Amino acid sequence: MHIALQDVRYALRQMRSNRGFTTVAVLTLALGIGANTVIFSVVNGVLLSPLPFFKPDQLVTLHENKPNFEGGSISYPNFRDWQKDNHTFSSIAIGRGYAFSLTGIGEAEQVKGEFVSSEFFSQLGVNPVIGRTFSAGEDEVGAGAVALISAGLWQRKFSAARDILGKSITLDSKGYTIVGVIPANFHLTVPGFRECDVYVPIGQWSNPLLLKRGAGLGIHGIGRLKAGVTLGQARADMEAVSRNLAKAFPDTDQGITASIVPLKQQMVGSVRPILTVLLAAVGFVLLIACANVGNLLLARSSGRTRELAVRTALGATRARVVRQLLTESILLALAGGTVGFVLAIWGIRAALGILPAALPRAEHIGLDLHVLLFTAAVSVLGGFFFGLIPALKISRPNLNEALKEGRGSPGLRHRAQAAFVVVEMALAVMLLVGAGLSIRSLIRVWSVDPGFNPHNVLTFGVSLPPSMMHAKAEAIRAALREFDSRVASLPGVQAVSQTWGAVPFDGDDEQLFLLEGQPKPANENDMNWAIDYIVEPGYLQAMGISLLRGRFLNAGDNESSPMVVVIDDVFAKKYFPQQDPLGKRIQINRFPQLAEIVGIIGHVKQWGLDNDDAQSLRSALYIPCGQMPDDFVAMTASGSAVVVRADNAAAGLSSAVRAISRQMSSEQVIFGEQTMDSLISQSLARRQFSMILLLVFAGLALLLASVGVYGVISYVVAQRSAEIGLRIALGARPLDVFHLILGGGGKLAAIGISAGIAGALALTRLMSSVLYGISATDPATFLIVALVFMLVALTACYVPARRASKVDPATALRYE
Repeated sequence: MHIALQDVRYALRQMRSNRGFTTVAVLTLALGIGANTVIFSVVNGVLLSPLPFFKPDQLVTLHENKPNFEGGSISYPNFRDWQKDNHTFSSIAIGRGYAFSLTGIGEAEQVKGEFVSSEFFSQLGVNPVIGRTFSAGEDEVGAGAVALISAGLWQRKFSAARDILGKSITLDSKGYTIVGVIPANFHLTVPGFRECDVYVPIGQWSNPLLLKRGAGLGIHGIGRLKAGVTLGQARADMEAVSRNLAKAFPDTDQGITASIVPLKQQMVGSVRPILTVLLAAVGFVLLIACANVGNLLLARSSGRTRELAVRTALGATRARVVRQLLTESILLALAGGTVGFVLAIWGIRAALGILPAALPRAEHIGLDLHVLLFTAAVSVLGGFFFGLIPALKISRPNLNEALKEGRGSPGLRHRAQAAFVVVEMALAVMLLVGAGLSIRSLIRVWSVDPGFNPHNVLTFGVSLPPSMMHAKAEAIRAALREFDSRVASLPGVQAVSQTWGAVPFDGDDEQLFLLEGQPKPANENDMNWAIDYIVEPGYLQAMGISLLRGRFLNAGDNESSPMVVVIDDVFAKKYFPQQDPLGKRIQINRFPQLAEIVGIIGHVKQWGLDNDDAQSLRSALYIPCGQMPDDFVAMTASGSAVVVRADNAAAGLSSAVRAISRQMSSEQVIFGEQTMDSLISQSLARRQFSMILLLVFAGLALLLASVGVYGVISYVVAQRSAEIGLRIALGARPLDVFHLILGGGGKLAAIGISAGIAGALALTRLMSSVLYGISATDPATFLIVALVFMLVALTACYVPARRASKVDPATALRYE
């Protein structure tokens, strides 16, 4: 221990006596360690930390796999049978997102809600701030109307009053008794579940299809496995349950199976590839920083050779000298880690500012004990590895030469420094290639035609006053038409349309159908599926979708006219290959009459610019809202989407639209305003986030590698000053010397680039899953990176090469 403390004290004296070297080394390491700390904090918060629920490893999500696609919604009767018949779950709960109109407490507003079964919160182990969660039986149809509210709504609307329990809250004109407040730290974002302001038992949902077996209503499940039950056992158990249901209800359940996925995998699985790539990239930055500091140590060693030779001559063993040098390296790294941790505090704030809103578990990102331990471990390991090679190289001096001249073997140090620089350049090239592929991939995605013109389009939701919730269908239609008319009269508005069902990039709705003459299968789920948009005549112009053939919907397509439908070109190619679809008819499920196809429009990329082509369900049909049955119209009063096309900036219409809504009724609610441009941008937020970080890391790597090249070439010039002076004295021109030094730097760069390209060819294949429209071995990207890096490397060599060309022969030879 005494010797170790002695080494530490000596290392601290060395750091103080070489302040310039120490500052550069610490800052270099701080950049690498700080960047690693920031990304690890994201990975730790999103991927590594356990879910904040009771025994989270037992939690899984449940969906229905249907014959035509996987991960669909669960019908409510099937959910009840799953609960009753399974043998591997201690509990199963369901939820379905919903938007409520909240009235009677200040200004009317739309709040996010969730219909849930009574086991939902108790299954997750979520305890309310005050009150209780739902009790058994409260989710039954006909049970008392009770509700839970979020801590945010409690604070915002009730000033966090403790006497809130037992009071009433009015949702969609219906009173609910508040029985509890859900804590602010409750976050669950998986299909069917989202952050909400109110939670209501699912038995309160007045949808007439709730009790219909086979109805797809957007219901999804969460289950808790019994202790000791594996995923395989649960899946086998639910397969048996599904087979029994198929026998009992062949018309609706034939081909239906349960999809079971671990809850954490469902929440974060989609971001794992991106975060893994970023963690690897930032690891490269740290390696480059370590190589740079290793180079600095080698350069500094020329001034310490005599010191180490004296220690060796006085009896110090090589192991003792190496330990002393490693102590100095580790102290440097710990200092760099400390500064890096401070930089990470700022870096995490900056990262949170650019994190995509859809990134799951972002609320758990931050500095904690795990991140601190990671930083300390990285610092110690980094100090050991970047200090080991220099320590081994300089711990065996030639005593005679060192004691006579105070200088060691420059050739040996030069080779080691060159090796460090080659490694730096290779790692930087690999990072640059990754960043280049990411940029080119994003450019490809941005160039994809979404199938509509998103510019100058505003989308929002409108919910009629609660008094209209139980009005007759014609009264609801009239109110919506009046709202459309008033919005259409605003200056600069070109087109307006209400829309239900699917919204591009922001939710889908499916419809079953049969072609005319196609026999109806015994199982409803074996029918054809399509995405359905229920729209008004102005939708085509409002969205800027191309009409390819026929006509679009018009005002004459109403409840008293023959039913019509418009399809997209994907639908036409899939179901009418080498035929003319116009005039053909289809039977849409639950509609009494056949619908005639009157038009074909361009395909809208419902699933996103970069994901639509990979989906099995892409065909779309457009149904006129004027021909929807009265029971559907009754549901539209609680909320519909609206799209508005304007002459210029659509976002400026929001205040005018809200003013129109208030004029019609103080209880009519406008919500969720955003432009279609922002909707597209949000859909690409994860790609943009990863591209920005990769670009930052690649730029940092390029800078550090350039500094490394500059340092090595400068060292070479200093060591070869006598040789250079002799060359000039014997007739070499300054330009020849310039080319000699620049060529040496170019050779180093060529070796580093070649190694980097080889490494990138192997590693970028791991990025394939996050690229779009471009190969992981894209030749153009590799070539551009090689040329850019060579240019930067030669630029870094320019100053030392120019200095070499101006060496005074007399001065150089006299010094020797």
